[in-house]
Amino acid sequence: MDVQDAEDRALIAQHRDEPTISHAGLKRILAGESPVTVWREEQGLTQRALAERAGVAPSMIHAVEKGTKSPSLETARRIAEALGIGLDDLFG
Repeated sequence: MDVQDAEDRALIAQHRDEPTISHAGLKRILAGESPVTVWREEQGLTQRALAERAGVAPSMIHAVEKGTKSPSLETARRIAEALGIGLDDLFG
């Protein structure tokens, strides 16, 4: 995803009352940081709180954020839903 696409998506999301990510957050993702980490932190959630919302183990969130484990499609969907965003925002 390039910066222009991300900015366009953010504008569309604002009009739909969907969560958006800050410019600093976008830069973190583009620099290679885990989108799950960035979105979670932007929403002020701990790994444990996100895990509870998503109905997964905190160790799964930790592993996904560190890149040591890829979630199943169902787990990825749960994480995205818990953050109120689409799968493509996390794994696209």
